[in-house]
Amino acid sequence: MGVTARQDGESAVLTVSGELDLDSVAPLAAALSRSAESVTGPVVVDLSAVGFADSTTVNVLLQARSLLGPRLRLARPSAFVRRLFTVIGLETALPLYETVEAALTADAGEREVR
Repeated sequence: MGVTARQDGESAVLTVSGELDLDSVAPLAAALSRSAESVTGPVVVDLSAVGFADSTTVNVLLQARSLLGPRLRLARPSAFVRRLFTVIGLETALPLYETVEAALTADAGEREVR
């Protein structure tokens, strides 16, 4: 699992790759926490390269939502992530966007992926 962080003006983009589970999700949690403290705009998590995610990942994302509120935006969900969100009904709680750019520029609460 890897997380690459870049700042884009007042926003942050976290690109996540690999498999996210109990043993590997800590770097994502840390990057989200740092972003909550260091940026004032949206924090976009690019999930296009995530091959697997479990309930630990869901918990980390929900905790990040508590920290960031509508500034947390998830972009480019992989097929696995999209299915996971659909099965557990998470797409209504966390905004999903088709592209990173759409996530960066959208109004809070506006969702591209359904």
